[in-house]
Amino acid sequence: MKTLCLSLGMLLLIACCCNAMPQAQQYNTGPVCCNKFSSFVIPKKYVSEIKKTHSFCMRKGLVVKTVKGRSICFRESEPWVLKAYNQMQNPEGSSQQQ
Repeated sequence: MKTLCLSLGMLLLIACCCNAMPQAQQYNTGPVCCNKFSSFVIPKKYVSEIKKTHSFCMRKGLVVKTVKGRSICFRESEPWVLKAYNQMQNPEGSSQQQ
């Protein structure tokens, strides 16, 4: 009985002290949608990634991730963000002429 209590106690102690998180919960892998849209311009040097919102989203837009990890939504009609998105998708094609 003492062994059982000791084992359960150790198990509870480990569970309480362990702050490990399952890999699936650590990263948000769900669809990215936007509820609000910003209108300011972010300098290109501060942009690390640009993605389109998920196809299931009611409001279409582009999500800009900054170098500090902040995600900001912009409408697809914003000229600067659309140009930056196209350049990131095809970096060498933006300077080529056909």
